[in-house]
Amino acid sequence: MAGCRSWVFFYTVCAVSVFGANAEIKVSTPVGKLFTYELMRETFQNDFEPLSKLYAGRLYDDPMIFKCNRQNYPDLPEWLRFTQRQPYDNGFLYGTPTSAGKHIIEIYAVNKRSYETARHILVIRVTAQDMLPYQAEFFIKLREIERVLPSSVQDEIKQDLQKLWNTEALEIVNITNALDRGGRVPLPLAGHFEGVYVKVGSEEYFSDCLLRVLTPEHQKQCTAGARVKSPGGCNFCRIPSNCITWCKTELFDLKKQEPTPPAPTMGSGILEDGGVFDPPESPPSRDYFPDYIVTVIVPLILAIILCLLLAYIMYGRREGVAKRNARTNQIQLYHHYTIHNNTDELRNMAGNRGAPPPLSTLPMFNSRTLERAPPPRYDSPVPLIMAQHDPYCETLPRK
Repeated sequence: MAGCRSWVFFYTVCAVSVFGANAEIKVSTPVGKLFTYELMRETFQNDFEPLSKLYAGRLYDDPMIFKCNRQNYPDLPEWLRFTQRQPYDNGFLYGTPTSAGKHIIEIYAVNKRSYETARHILVIRVTAQDMLPYQAEFFIKLREIERVLPSSVQDEIKQDLQKLWNTEALEIVNITNALDRGGRVPLPLAGHFEGVYVKVGSEEYFSDCLLRVLTPEHQKQCTAGARVKSPGGCNFCRIPSNCITWCKTELFDLKKQEPTPPAPTMGSGILEDGGVFDPPESPPSRDYFPDYIVTVIVPLILAIILCLLLAYIMYGRREGVAKRNARTNQIQLYHHYTIHNNTDELRNMAGNRGAPPPLSTLPMFNSRTLERAPPPRYDSPVPLIMAQHDPYCETLPRK
C-alpha cells in the first residue's frame, strides 16, 4: 500500500511538472494606465527542476532568457513591450493599453544551463476606462528602464511626484525608455544612464510648481541651454536618482480639445475655364560637339600616345642579342657557352644511366673536337677553368 502511494505521488509530481509548464495567468488592467508584469526567474526555475528539489535537495539559480509573443502571432501587441538586460535578471512586460480587449501572451523561458524550455500563458484583459484629463511627462536622467519597472521603485517615484503635484490622486500612465525616444546609448561607465520618461495623470489640475514650466522665463532659460534648477520649494525628490529634468517636463491638458479642421467644400467636379492651354516652348538647341571632343576624342588621343610610348620603350630601346655578344669578352662568352653545354649533357645523362662519363669530368678537353688537350704549360695563357683555381690569376692581363 505504501509503495502504491509513492507511485501515485510520483505521477502527481510528474503531471504537475508537465502541465504546470503551460500555466495560465490572468491579469486585468484599465485603459490609459501603465501595465507591468514581472517575469520571475524563480517561478520558471521551479518548472525546470521540480524533482531535484524534492528528492536531491538541489537548488539552482540558472541564467534564463525569455521570449514573448502574442498567441498565433510572431510579435507582441503594439502597446506592449518586453525588456530583459541580463540572463540573470528578471524580465518585464510593460506598456499602456489604448483600447479595451483581450490579449493572450505566450511566454517561453529558455534555461541557459540545461537548455530546457518552459511555457506560460498570460491572459491580459483590458477594461474600458476614461483617460485622466491632466497629464504630465517627466524625464529622469539617472535611471534605466529595468530599474524603474519594479513596483517598489514606481512607488518611490510616485510619492515624489505626488508632493510635486500636491495631490495623492496620481496614477502612472506610461514609462518609456529614452532610447526609444531618440536618446543616445550611454558610455559603459559608472554614472552614465539611459534615462526614462515617466508620464503621470490625475483628475486634479496642475500645481503651481508644474505651471512654472509654462512661464516664458523658464522656456527662455531652457532654450538658451542653461542648466535650470528646480524652482524654489519645488524639489521633492528624496533620492537623487529620482530627480527630474525640468527642461524636459511637458504638461498635457486633455480637456482642451483641438479645434477640428473645417470640412472640405464640395464642388461641381468640373474644372473652371482657365483659357486656352499654352504649352511651353521647346528648349533651345544645343551643340554637343565640344562635349564629344572632351569625352571621346581627348581620351582616345591620350591612349594612342601612351601606346606609342610603351611600344618605343619595349621595342626601340632593346639592346639585342648580337650587340650584347659583340660587347662581351670572348673568354667570358666561351665560359657561358660551356656552362650551357655541360647542363645539357647532364640532363641527357639523367635519362640514360648507362651513358659514359661526361667529358666535362676529364682533366682537360676540347669541347668542339672532343679531344684531350695537352698538359698546360705555365708560360702559355691559362685556360678559364684553371684560372678560376689559380691564386695568381688576378695578375694576368684581361681584355
